[in-house]
Amino acid sequence: MELVEQMQGAVKVARVSGRIDQGTAAQFQDLLAPLLAPVKADAAPLLLDFSGVDYISSVGLRVLMLAAKQVKAQQGKIAIAALTPVVAEVFQISRFHLVFPVHPDVATAVTSLA
Repeated sequence: MELVEQMQGAVKVARVSGRIDQGTAAQFQDLLAPLLAPVKADAAPLLLDFSGVDYISSVGLRVLMLAAKQVKAQQGKIAIAALTPVVAEVFQISRFHLVFPVHPDVATAVTSLA
């Protein structure tokens, strides 16, 4: 599990790769925490690029739920882009597409968030 961040225009993009499961969820949460703190109403939105995520379990979904709650409380914006087919199916079944704005690709998401 890896997370690499970069700015694309006015949007902070965090590219996540690997599996987010019981073995890596804590690491994902630790890597995500410093990116969430500055996501406020007057700050850059955060986009999670999931194009490299092979799998996400319920433990990983819990990390995302906590992230969404934190950003909402801070009045910031967070979204997810480029779900792989397996992860898209998990999002659909668990209805996480209703928790996060989900975009088909990073470019579309950056335009929408900017």
